[in-house]
Amino acid sequence: MELSINLERLKSDLTELAQIGRDPNGAISRPSFSKTDLQAREWLKARIKSAGLEMRQDGAGNIFGRLEGEGKRKTIMAGSHIDTVLNGGEYDGSLGVLSALECLRRINEEGVKVSSPLEVASFTDEEGNLVGDFLGSRAFIGCLNCELLEKGITQFGAPLTEILKGTDFTIDSIMNAHKDRPELEAFIELHIEQGPILELEEKNIGIVDKIAGKNYWMCAFTGEAGHAGTIPIEFRHDAFLGLADFSLKGTHFVATKHYGSMITIGKIHLHPGAFSIIPERAEFTLDFRSASPDSLDAMEKTLPQIANDIATTRGLQFNYKTIDKTVPVEISRRLLDSLESGCKKLNYSYMFIPSGAGHDAQILSEVTDSAMIFIPCIEGISHSPEEKVKWEDVERGANLLLETLLSLA
Repeated sequence: MELSINLERLKSDLTELAQIGRDPNGAISRPSFSKTDLQAREWLKARIKSAGLEMRQDGAGNIFGRLEGEGKRKTIMAGSHIDTVLNGGEYDGSLGVLSALECLRRINEEGVKVSSPLEVASFTDEEGNLVGDFLGSRAFIGCLNCELLEKGITQFGAPLTEILKGTDFTIDSIMNAHKDRPELEAFIELHIEQGPILELEEKNIGIVDKIAGKNYWMCAFTGEAGHAGTIPIEFRHDAFLGLADFSLKGTHFVATKHYGSMITIGKIHLHPGAFSIIPERAEFTLDFRSASPDSLDAMEKTLPQIANDIATTRGLQFNYKTIDKTVPVEISRRLLDSLESGCKKLNYSYMFIPSGAGHDAQILSEVTDSAMIFIPCIEGISHSPEEKVKWEDVERGANLLLETLLSLA
């Protein structure tokens, strides 16, 4: 029997979940442990139970639905996350969770017997609204820093310990969440591409072969404040000019020496921040990432050297602190072959593609083979209310996920 997903039911689930946290302009905001996120969690738990799956939640708030297998084999898991960035879209994360739920629901309602247990997973705070990225999946594999959780300040200005007071979770429960983890055979994550390549190449499916590692730094150039109208330019120690110089030289280094890698300055704060005062301090975020371990290492060593050279020339000081860090991941050949076979069987056009964005699959790769399926998103737009997909692409991605789960199980 050829099994396929129920697209109308999956569409209904995605559309219904998208109403939780939606504002009048269509933007969706469900940061983890917010009122809207807690509402979405209850909605998901009810969906898992109504599908006839065994629902459980661990100490980090990760939610799972389990379909038992007939053999004593390791668990095969699929999923993603349902939290969002502020002013986000409908499909980032949610597509992977609800497609996995639909796959297990179809297997269960058709009475298909599988040897391996199957689970759908929704991981807490993949988007990093709390302290660092991937709180849930890192808790799941047991690689969290307790001190970071205890002292960490969320992007909302409140410490994590304060946010947790409105939930069933504590620092201890999060740190111990990995103790509930089943032994895993594989993890598969379906996701929108978040870029334009599949659409431009007119491919149905992207089989992710690498996931980029990244560094998040908080940086600052510090100089000397002074009157904007009286101190000659050649005598200034202007922190902003140091930052401007670094943004150009750092980008040139990455673009010419490590093409395909990325560098981004996403946020800048100038002190004192007034019309008539030369900036004494320029604080900024630095995001650099690469799918190549060698390139990532080179950027980690060379970017501070570039910044310090600029600081010396301009009479400034440069300092930085690492906020978060992940390593590049190469997807296992076994799972790449399985996904490729599924594409050929279903007659889907496909290409191998790296992921520049981080995902829960990247974190789970430390404890099991993990893989990712990308589907196109219209014009590559993501993390935005304008995030859109074509339903035929959703159907293809979910059916490839179903085919892969059945093949593995």
